[in-house]
Amino acid sequence: MAIVSSTKPYLIRAVHEWCVDNGFTPHLLVAVDENTRVPMAYVKNGEIVLNINYSATKDLVIDNAAISFSARFSGASQNIYVPIAAVRGIFARENSQGMFFDAESDLDIPDQVGQSAAVVKPEVLKEVKKPSLTLVKKD
Repeated sequence: MAIVSSTKPYLIRAVHEWCVDNGFTPHLLVAVDENTRVPMAYVKNGEIVLNINYSATKDLVIDNAAISFSARFSGASQNIYVPIAAVRGIFARENSQGMFFDAESDLDIPDQVGQSAAVVKPEVLKEVKKPSLTLVKKD
């Protein structure tokens, strides 16, 4: 069997691009743990929502291992680092359309550079209704 990298970072980049192309504000839902660098004052229930629009970030990089950028929180610049494994979803603030991922209890598949990549599964929604991706067909 060929070694396959995770589709998750590619899907995150695709939804981000879709948001920007359509004039929406991309937001990232992140599960905060010891590997994430975010302002803890804004973390609620172990999660934080980050605006990752180009106008709200500086030096935004979404690669296969992590998302990193600088942003201002209460006027102070902070360096943000979010491992791809910590990303729970990406969605447009204006219409809540996007994509959500399971917690990283997913199976790990090694990728080409020896890192761990997660298999993406649809998120099982809790009591709170979260944004979802809506597929629209054109005839």
